[in-house]
Amino acid sequence: MMLSAILKNKPANVISVDPETSITNVVKLLGEKRIGAVLVIDAHDKLVGILSERDIVRTLNTHSAATLNMTAAQLMTHSPTVTSPEATVVDAMQVMTDGRFRHLPVVSNGKLVGLVSIGDVVKARIDQQAHEVDSLRAYVVGAVA
Repeated sequence: MMLSAILKNKPANVISVDPETSITNVVKLLGEKRIGAVLVIDAHDKLVGILSERDIVRTLNTHSAATLNMTAAQLMTHSPTVTSPEATVVDAMQVMTDGRFRHLPVVSNGKLVGLVSIGDVVKARIDQQAHEVDSLRAYVVGAVA
């Protein structure tokens, strides 16, 4: 299964912030939307980074409350790893595992087309395996009958 299939079942809009958004506002957004990361998009609609709740927690550990006065640009991962809609679920899982991150922007022809999470790809993989098991069962039952 390709990531394009996952993106078809997700809302079209990707939650993003401007690089100058305060961490206080990012935290509010993450909580309201019940999400773990936001993309950081500049004024030219270019993906410049990704900011996760883990990034915020790590910075809180070293800078305490001063973290809340920082901006998305200060905490984000610059130039995040991206993938294409044609990438497979297995490929995306491998990239996320190797990079030790849970969110992967999807880009086509230089344009952001979506964001997949580890939860999205694990669910797709489980669904794919369940379908394969059902198909094999049907084949075996059909062959025996």
